[in-house]
Amino acid sequence: MATSLPPDFQYQLQGVASNLRAFAMSLTRDPSRADDLVQETLAKAWEHQSRFELGTNIKAWLFTILRNTFLSELRKRKAEVEDPDDNFASSIISRGAQDGHMDLVDFARALADLPQEQREAFLLIGEGYSYAEILSTCGCAVGTVKSRVNRGRCKLRELLGLEELVAFDVAPPDEQAALHH
Repeated sequence: MATSLPPDFQYQLQGVASNLRAFAMSLTRDPSRADDLVQETLAKAWEHQSRFELGTNIKAWLFTILRNTFLSELRKRKAEVEDPDDNFASSIISRGAQDGHMDLVDFARALADLPQEQREAFLLIGEGYSYAEILSTCGCAVGTVKSRVNRGRCKLRELLGLEELVAFDVAPPDEQAALHH
């Protein structure tokens, strides 16, 4: 990691701004959102400039920040529900906090009952690691990791009495996108 940055870091950022905007436009197809995305990217780059490694490609670093920011916004928007008149919000009935707590306790017990290899692979996927990252941690083939995750999922469903649920989508977001293209 770099300890000192070149004095022209700001100049380098400015030199890539038009490329960032073009990339943002290709992602958003909306000039206003693209401008916001570029601004957010540059702000994050400035804030975390100490993470930029000297001698590496600043354009690639900035494109990665922009892409990750865009994907984070997409995930956030998918979770949001437009409800201007609060019709949806007023129709929601929440379960008591005790039920959620007990579900979590049940899940923790079931997770603890999984074999160590399955639990480890299942938790790493849940944390967002790719299969490639997990195989380097676990020291086994991608197929073995996928098998451990699948067997762990099936065992959890069995232990929790959820056998009627067909499948959980457990591939990390980057691998989900690759599977759908």
